[in-house]
Amino acid sequence: MSNVIAFDFGGTKIKHGLINSNGEIITTGAYKTERKDLDRFLTDLFATVRTYQASSDVRGIAISMPGYIDVHTGYSERAGAITALDGKNIKDLLETEFSLPVETENDGNCAALAEGNSGNAQGCESFICMTVGTGIGGCIYLNGDIYRGSNLRAGEYGMMITDLTSGEQKNMHQTAGFSNLVTDYKRYMQTDENVEGTAIFEAALNDPHVKKMIDDWVGHISRGIFNLCVTLNPEKILIGGGVSAQSYLFETINRQLKQYHYWHEFEIPVVPCKYHNDAGMLGAYYHFKKMQTAKKDNPAF
Repeated sequence: MSNVIAFDFGGTKIKHGLINSNGEIITTGAYKTERKDLDRFLTDLFATVRTYQASSDVRGIAISMPGYIDVHTGYSERAGAITALDGKNIKDLLETEFSLPVETENDGNCAALAEGNSGNAQGCESFICMTVGTGIGGCIYLNGDIYRGSNLRAGEYGMMITDLTSGEQKNMHQTAGFSNLVTDYKRYMQTDENVEGTAIFEAALNDPHVKKMIDDWVGHISRGIFNLCVTLNPEKILIGGGVSAQSYLFETINRQLKQYHYWHEFEIPVVPCKYHNDAGMLGAYYHFKKMQTAKKDNPAF
């Protein structure tokens, strides 16, 4: 059975998995992201591909990544926190190295494709997907398709200004990205050790200060959700990323939204992505299939 290697390039970790022709993730792994050095980034990436090739029949590579991605060429004008890929074409680099078809797509769009095809957005013609990771990713899915914008920048919720404290402009990447919560928590705990998200939510059960820290952080997410809802009036909001497995996140978002004026006029379900941390890889696989089918049906595509 032919398989596709799926990658989800995150600012902290590169997640990867092997997906079979039935769309089932059969194995997964992860390694630390090299954000700045392209040679080191490619060394890690190529080694992972070779490991899969050594034990499986691989027919292609599917990539979910942050930034402004041209899905037809593979060029990334910007790649979010992974500055090594700014102005680079990872599709060309991989196809040259391995002679395999490669397809790339924005990570927020991948999450939406996963949820729309077989997840918690099935049956929705218009919905919004927001991924909470190192930064904030997203997708606007309108009238049955991804809305990409005039120059591939639609869905960049992370750029929305959500804080003007002391006159300083802070966007959602800075205020609502999970790395911001981790930084605040580590400062409070006076530690430089790595901290998993589950540890912060567990600490909040017995520490009122940590609970308030989480509530304040969620406030920035809630404001972003409110603004998107009153602007686009979608059927549903889905939240992805590893933190979407925390039920307290959704309890807090919905509690905060009910406190906003006019929310009752725009209120819609705010729910987790079905695939949580695997949404990027699975969406990349769906995108790969779609692009390869289009090219097969229309060689000039």
